[in-house]
Amino acid sequence: MYIHIPFCKQACHYCDFHFSTNLSYMDDMVNVINSELVQRADYLPISQPIHTIYFGGGTPSLLSTRQLESILNTITKHYRLEISELTVETNPDDLKRDKLRDLKSLGFDRLSIGIQSFQEEILKFYNRAHNAQESIKAIGLAKEAGFEKLSIDLIYGFPSKNHEIWEKDLTIALSQDPGHISSYCLTVEPQTALGSWVEKGKFEPASDDFAATQFEMMLEKLTASGYIQYEISNFGKEGEFAVHNTNYWMGVPYLGIGPSAHSFDGRSRGANVASNHAYIRGIKSGAPIFTTEEMSTEDLVNEFIMTGLRTIWGVDLGLLIQEFQIDLLAMKSSMIDQLRSEQMIEKKDQSIVLTGKGRLLADSIASALFI
Repeated sequence: MYIHIPFCKQACHYCDFHFSTNLSYMDDMVNVINSELVQRADYLPISQPIHTIYFGGGTPSLLSTRQLESILNTITKHYRLEISELTVETNPDDLKRDKLRDLKSLGFDRLSIGIQSFQEEILKFYNRAHNAQESIKAIGLAKEAGFEKLSIDLIYGFPSKNHEIWEKDLTIALSQDPGHISSYCLTVEPQTALGSWVEKGKFEPASDDFAATQFEMMLEKLTASGYIQYEISNFGKEGEFAVHNTNYWMGVPYLGIGPSAHSFDGRSRGANVASNHAYIRGIKSGAPIFTTEEMSTEDLVNEFIMTGLRTIWGVDLGLLIQEFQIDLLAMKSSMIDQLRSEQMIEKKDQSIVLTGKGRLLADSIASALFI
């Protein structure tokens, strides 16, 4: 289960996720999220218990203990639960001792901390609400509060004359030893401040080669420190992989609650309206807030290929035959042979797995293997 909390203190210049900086109606939003939880309790089969819950956003750590507890109580009352991981996304500036104590008491056992960079000038450019010192302090306080499962987010690909900034970020991140690191390339999205600056010629993004070099630096340094790249953008020490995100990549059905949240029942996917006010009005009035897209066998297979290739486990060819009666080796034999000869993929047991070289071109390789 994914719960989208669509509020932030301020807008980061690169972010195009759905959120609002108007915090005046957070109570109202929590109430309608609870209503949607009740209304959609039959979306997933009762035979399938909820194993992971992830509070994302936006900034879920903006919610009060009372508001978070209200949502968790509704989930407990209306869903069959066998929880193995309960995650909340947080910003460093929210992680004070009392907040961490309360999150722990509510049952959260994993924190995803949106650090992005440990460099003051970069944080100011991104318009983050925290500073570099708060990032380091938040990790220390989280460990002190007893959180054994931590993940930090970092952004690479910020344009500069050399790779010194990224080198520093990686060094500091590893010195904090969070156990899990998610890292994404700085991407220019159209409806953002960054997109506007690029359009006006006020900002020039880094070249693909520059970003690729930083990706390779990250891979080398994190691997040397005992981190496993179990998904293209995710690195974890043994036993510290994100269970929730891994389930997404494995095609496990999920329910998304809140404005803009997505759901997948195994055969179709859907999305809630990406407007706070339309979402609140719809839930209160009974108007539809959820649109569904039926997926063809082709859609399901291609998604299976795309997500599988991004992971350390690759695309299970036997499972493709079992679930969809698709023999990819036969159907794409010449392309698979070409990719193997170019050392982009390799075959491990009954799976196709990307090589280190192939991970830099994951999307195009997946596209070449689509049916």
